[in-house]
Amino acid sequence: MKDIENSEDVKILVNAFYKKVENDEKIGFFFTKIANVDWELHLPKMYAFWETLLFGEASYKGNPMAKHFPVNEMKAIEKQHFEHWLKIWTETVTENFSGEVADLAIYKATNISNLMAFKMETATKLKN
Repeated sequence: MKDIENSEDVKILVNAFYKKVENDEKIGFFFTKIANVDWELHLPKMYAFWETLLFGEASYKGNPMAKHFPVNEMKAIEKQHFEHWLKIWTETVTENFSGEVADLAIYKATNISNLMAFKMETATKLKN
């Protein structure tokens, strides 16, 4: 299996991941029912996000944390949800790629998952 090498590989990974997420029983509803994600707008942002993280290209402009707070207000995004997100991401990476950048994608996602879970939990506690 080849490593994640370019933008096209990022698109393959992100598309495969969100195809799983959209239909997932544990977290899919956050995307389809709560956030009502417009996939045509969301996916290009995710391509840019992961290209920025994996290749150092500054193509992503935005604040992913800020996008999650309104969703968390409607329905708490708990640690278990982020752990499940990470499980799907890791499976998707390892099903499609192998190598240093693939490992980096899993490492970065692990850090994101942990940080997001902490921030959302803190926001929920402050609200209550």
